[in-house]
Amino acid sequence: MNIEWEKLGFEFRPTKSNIRYVYDDGKWDDGKLYTTYDITLSVASNCLHYGQAAFEGLKAFRCKDGKVRVFRPEENAKRLNSTCRHILMPEVPEALFLDAVKRVVRDNIDYVPPYGTGGSLYIRPVMIGTTPQIGISSSRRYELILLVVPVGPYYKGGIKPVNAMISDDMDRAAPHGTGHIKIAGNYAASLYPSKVAKEHGCQVALFLDPKTHEFIDEFGTSNFLAITKDGKYVTPKSASVLPSVTNKSLMQLAADLGMPVEQRRINKAELADFTEVGACGTAVVITPIGKIFYRDQVFDYGDTIGPVLKKLYEVMTGTQYGELPDRYGWLMEL
Repeated sequence: MNIEWEKLGFEFRPTKSNIRYVYDDGKWDDGKLYTTYDITLSVASNCLHYGQAAFEGLKAFRCKDGKVRVFRPEENAKRLNSTCRHILMPEVPEALFLDAVKRVVRDNIDYVPPYGTGGSLYIRPVMIGTTPQIGISSSRRYELILLVVPVGPYYKGGIKPVNAMISDDMDRAAPHGTGHIKIAGNYAASLYPSKVAKEHGCQVALFLDPKTHEFIDEFGTSNFLAITKDGKYVTPKSASVLPSVTNKSLMQLAADLGMPVEQRRINKAELADFTEVGACGTAVVITPIGKIFYRDQVFDYGDTIGPVLKKLYEVMTGTQYGELPDRYGWLMEL
């Protein structure tokens, strides 16, 4: 293994192993580590035709004391099961999920980037229906696969704001649909609006609520958060927004810093009243938004990360790397 830790980006690369579990005859097996990254599926597999495919994303960090810890895996287990219930996939026992995370990280411990590089080990659980079938129904057999990838800091050379464009003629999810769960199809639905945004010089697409197009929902890849002029942390409350583990954590940290926190409907007209706007998620923690373009309007939040988002970013990453106290037991030690 010869990895230039300082040059890592956020991209796939094979590691030592991945771990796989099979659900068949109403139960999960004990899981097995594989050194290959290929899978064999029937051309009639349910996941290929009817979309029973769910995934998660979380990270392991080599902390200041040299130990490796995983950030809030219990929350990912809960969210995976929320997805499973909604699309009729079997739930994954939390103990099995946590054991899978521990086993695959331990087997790939040498791929956890050293403390001080800004890197981490990204963990991607993916669950698919594998029963060969032509009729539309839920699968009878499933595979749960956890792969791991060493990744570098999303920002190289400092955090830089990106621009967003509101997609008001295309939706990421339908009202009362699947926007609140983490299925593969939601991200496929965001690809074209994201392409349009990039064609207009913006790095991300921002979606409005699919029913009225009056309220902010989320970005194509992550949750929306904003800081008001009077210092409040606000984030959308919507049935079509994915509950972000990162956003949930940031809300707690914001409250710890004495900030009022509001999770509520956010009218698009409020964009003019925010002092800072960010996108938050596992990969980046916080991406500051420089400008938001909406028809003939431009909302400008500056060309550097704002002081509040910068502080939240520092507290979050400080907690993840063990530089600050883990006040809520968020880190699972291996």
